[in-house]
Amino acid sequence: MAKRKSPASGISEDVQPVFEEIAGLVDAFCREHLNEEYAVLCRSLSEKLARKRPSPLISGKPTTWACGIVRTIGWVNFLDDSSKKPHIKLTAIDKAFGVAESTGQGKSMLIRKMFKIRPMEPAWSLRSQMDKNPMAWMIQVNGFLVDARFLKREIQEEALRKGLIPYLPERPQPLKEDDVE
Repeated sequence: MAKRKSPASGISEDVQPVFEEIAGLVDAFCREHLNEEYAVLCRSLSEKLARKRPSPLISGKPTTWACGIVRTIGWVNFLDDSSKKPHIKLTAIDKAFGVAESTGQGKSMLIRKMFKIRPMEPAWSLRSQMDKNPMAWMIQVNGFLVDARFLKREIQEEALRKGLIPYLPERPQPLKEDDVE
């Protein structure tokens, strides 16, 4: 017998209760310690884990998964950098969820490997920091890796249409030859 899925979310019925518990834990943590931007990304990662077949969320404790999810999004966005706001040490995330440091770190590493997530990964980066994320703007043009923010507007528009960049940058003018030394 096939497992029924929630039509809108793609999350199967057997995973839905676990997903809701994890999402609730993540949302509460983000409300208390982070912000809405982190909450959105953490919820998206929770949903991606819940939709995976088979979903890894059905094994393990919800608090451990919630911790790993927040840690992963925090790791991508350098949440433990004291010059950033909000800022929290990754080990403090473990403590807040009541999870051992090695367990929180291990779960985060598992999630990162599962989805091939790396630091500054555009898909998991805070939208407010996208201008400062060079990974979001690097595209290949004629075999060369270039920063799309400095290309002609027509090329930027094509890159946006293809989903290669997150949005059209504010600076539409490309560098002129005399700007380069």
